[in-house]
Amino acid sequence: MTTATASAPETTGVGTLLREWRDRRRISQLELALRADSSARHISFIETGRARPSQEMVLRLAEHLDIPVRERNALLISAGYAPAFPETPLDDPSMSELRAGMDRLLAGYEPYPALVVDGMYRVLAANRGVEVLLDGVDPELLRPPMNAMRITLHPRGMAPRIRNFPEWREHLFAQLDRQLALMRSAPLRALHDELRSYPLPAGGRETATPGDHPPFALPLVIEHRGTVLSFLSTIATFNTPMDVTVSELALEAFLPADPETAEHLRKAAG
Repeated sequence: MTTATASAPETTGVGTLLREWRDRRRISQLELALRADSSARHISFIETGRARPSQEMVLRLAEHLDIPVRERNALLISAGYAPAFPETPLDDPSMSELRAGMDRLLAGYEPYPALVVDGMYRVLAANRGVEVLLDGVDPELLRPPMNAMRITLHPRGMAPRIRNFPEWREHLFAQLDRQLALMRSAPLRALHDELRSYPLPAGGRETATPGDHPPFALPLVIEHRGTVLSFLSTIATFNTPMDVTVSELALEAFLPADPETAEHLRKAAG
């Protein structure tokens, strides 16, 4: 996104972007003004292009609108300011402590599966427990950069072994839809459309049906070498990230939903 100028289309202006975010959050100009210690008149002037917000105001409004870090940079650029948040590659030396911490977390989950993905669901790190989930996956899908969504939903991936595939597929697409509602990402939209195009595994159902899973959370029910395993998925992110890369990292851990799964994992690890 480029800096807005007098001749630039209104759609590139910071006012238009802020109005779109405010509409998404279903917050009135008055409510946003009260949260940001401003006035509804000033918010209106910013949104219509009659006033240019300061860098501090852009960041304050973005904070109260809970806008993702990457999109906050886009807002700043559209207002004529430099990005405030760096995007540091994970392999940068300055990220060594972060990588070491993630490795310790992943190792601590073993023998249960756990992995770290970025905002596009590329797998950045994983522990040995994921081998149970990846058993039988087409090697082509495991070539770097691996994509967790693609591996899960592809007919040559985990999909044929997932016993509650329609339910799990529906859950993953609901997650993607929430992300797409929060950010403008052409690559993420392309991934969504690619995943939607995948045929169902042989014998699969188009829609989810009620199952016997625990009512408190939907499990991933998957077969591993003749044994049916059941996992509950948890996702952890970093609080108050100040870097775009860190803001989009997510650690997903699969915890056994029953004693039989836990015992199978212990034996597989041994």
